[in-house]
Amino acid sequence: MKAPTRQYGKVSVVDLPGRITHGDGDVEMRQAVQDILDQGNRSILLNLERVTYMDSAGLGELVACHKRVVEKGGVMKILRPNQKVLDLFTITKLIQLFDIYEDEKQALVSF
Repeated sequence: MKAPTRQYGKVSVVDLPGRITHGDGDVEMRQAVQDILDQGNRSILLNLERVTYMDSAGLGELVACHKRVVEKGGVMKILRPNQKVLDLFTITKLIQLFDIYEDEKQALVSF
């Protein structure tokens, strides 16, 4: 699986599908973010609308991607996580780390 990426001006939107778990989706997310950074883009919006499940490995990779983007002087934001993923962010207090949006237009303008 390769995560499709769309470009809106300076913002790269990554549409992550399915599960983000150890060995299933985490590598694809890491590679998509790294590819965007390698192209010189520093504004990344991860669309989690189609993510059905995320485990601790997926969450760890999400945090690692965020760290990598920030280290490169960029910004990474989250779009449309489902309630289970949002609950996971809340329980782990990562909701304080990520800017989370329900509306794609608002997310794009926020950059």
